[in-house]
Amino acid sequence: MGSIGATEVIILLAVVLLLFGAKRLPDAARGLGRSLRIFKSEIKAAQDDDGNSPPQQIKATNEEVVDTTPVETPRPETTER
Repeated sequence: MGSIGATEVIILLAVVLLLFGAKRLPDAARGLGRSLRIFKSEIKAAQDDDGNSPPQQIKATNEEVVDTTPVETPRPETTER
């Protein structure tokens, strides 16, 4: 009774797909992956014996970088008469 079967996993994935939509899932997974990498590096730094090492810089790949600048649509020029 404590294990999750294939049917439950399929139902769970279907519910997640319905809630978030197919377009937002890759972005959410990418953000989760970045968060887990940062968390892992912080845990590793906390376990460091000397405690004097600087935190690691995590570099994003080109696929992970998302342009979030708003796109402005040009307004039609109005001529006053």
